[in-house]
Amino acid sequence: MRSDQRHAVSRRALLAASALAGLTPAFSLAETGKKGGTLNTILSPEPPVLVLGVNNQGPTIIAASKIFQGLLRFSPKLDPLPGLAKSWELSEDRKTYTFHLESGVTFHDGSPFAADDVIFSVMKFNMELAPRARAILQMITDATAPDPLTVKLTLSAPFEPFLLMFDVSACVMVSKKIYEGTDYRNAPANQHPIGTGPFQFAEWQRGNFIRMTRYEKYWKPDEPYLDEIIYRIVPDSQSRSLALETGKVQLTAASDIEPFDIPRFRAKPNLTVSTAGWEYFSPLSWIEIIHRVKPLDDARVRQAISLTIDRDFLVQKLWFGLGKPATGPAASTTRYYDPALKPLPHDTRKAIALLDEAGLKPNAQGVRVTLKHLVLPYGEIWARLSEYLRASLKQVGIELVLETTDAGAWSQRVGAWDYETSINFLYQFGDPTLGVERSYVSSNIKKVTFTNTGGYSNPKVDELFARARAAGDPAERERAFFEVQAILVEEVPQIWLMELAFPTIYDKKLQNITEYGTGVQSNFDDVFFA
Repeated sequence: MRSDQRHAVSRRALLAASALAGLTPAFSLAETGKKGGTLNTILSPEPPVLVLGVNNQGPTIIAASKIFQGLLRFSPKLDPLPGLAKSWELSEDRKTYTFHLESGVTFHDGSPFAADDVIFSVMKFNMELAPRARAILQMITDATAPDPLTVKLTLSAPFEPFLLMFDVSACVMVSKKIYEGTDYRNAPANQHPIGTGPFQFAEWQRGNFIRMTRYEKYWKPDEPYLDEIIYRIVPDSQSRSLALETGKVQLTAASDIEPFDIPRFRAKPNLTVSTAGWEYFSPLSWIEIIHRVKPLDDARVRQAISLTIDRDFLVQKLWFGLGKPATGPAASTTRYYDPALKPLPHDTRKAIALLDEAGLKPNAQGVRVTLKHLVLPYGEIWARLSEYLRASLKQVGIELVLETTDAGAWSQRVGAWDYETSINFLYQFGDPTLGVERSYVSSNIKKVTFTNTGGYSNPKVDELFARARAAGDPAERERAFFEVQAILVEEVPQIWLMELAFPTIYDKKLQNITEYGTGVQSNFDDVFFA
């Protein structure tokens, strides 16, 4: 049985495939463009490396997605679209996926991309490096290459969201020849990344810029359109705003521009401000809690911390209306979100009562407990958020001591459990099994960033996530996900804050920036200056 019929890159082929499947296209494919031009943009903060899998922080995804590719891409409605796989089929028992690869694809060193690279990337590279992917990829019982352009992956059981795993940000395709037999995290190739993407790595002046140039042997005829992309490293938020305002850069994204500057840029006639292009990720922010540190192992203390936070204030006053208050562990844009969840309350009196009940009495200075807080180093807005949290928690007798570091050290410390509280935001990837489960199941308590580093453990939560993962019936998955959301909201393993709506701001001459459900994290092969 064909799951998506045969997808092809061109508009005509997609329309034909959709008609055969009895479907309508999820969105309009990108407009054909003209060649030429340098795209100047910003990357903030500077990533530690440019190899996905080795590092999956937001800035790495934004830049490295131009160098590397996945088997699939996704529309704003999360419909799968061709990437390195031009078509795919699903067996009658819904366990075997057959991917047909594009022909004529080469890595930037000139070596051919083939089925063996896919199997190596899936079964070894991502299996070892990607904490979110590993749990899903372990479901693959057989990975074979019937021929150099065909890959068959057989699962132990049907898994409804399996195709969502094959975006570049979730399961990057790398060269077997380059990485096999190496220490992936410290491989020499990480210093000069080589992928199949439309742009190849040219140079990196640390603290200054990263430059990528058009890969002339890119497998799509006439693409990419841009000559090069330059990611400028600009640590100061005012300087980033000035660079956009003066035209030194033509594109900013994510946290490049502070929310308090967004109203000013919305008024600029030459710029577009859009929150589209984050549908696949649906980022959710929270206070990261280490459960190994007392009194954070007490649910009453975590509930009290949550009650001190005015999430409407965060959205309206700090983020200037960009986003919405979180209601629990899943973003409202994610599949199987429970719409019955209520807004998380703000009640300082109840917070004080819970802290009293937990036995945390204030000393002569009014301090009940002192906690360390690792500030997220992603721009001024996150520093302001930590300052707000310090002020809010002080009202109930919790002293928050702020610690600052850079992006690389932050990732290392969180991964090493070397923190008490911090701020984090994680991507949802369209389905709770892919983006939510990893933060709460006990099997994923690891010293790896973006796993269950906090150490939360509840056997019932583990059982419900396992049931949802194994269920082939969407109704059964929904029941399990609704139940687990209710438990998590009660136990508050993390302090959820906001569903983020990151702004992408770009010169109106730029085309096709947010056409896909991954926005600025897509490969930009069809981006051009009009």
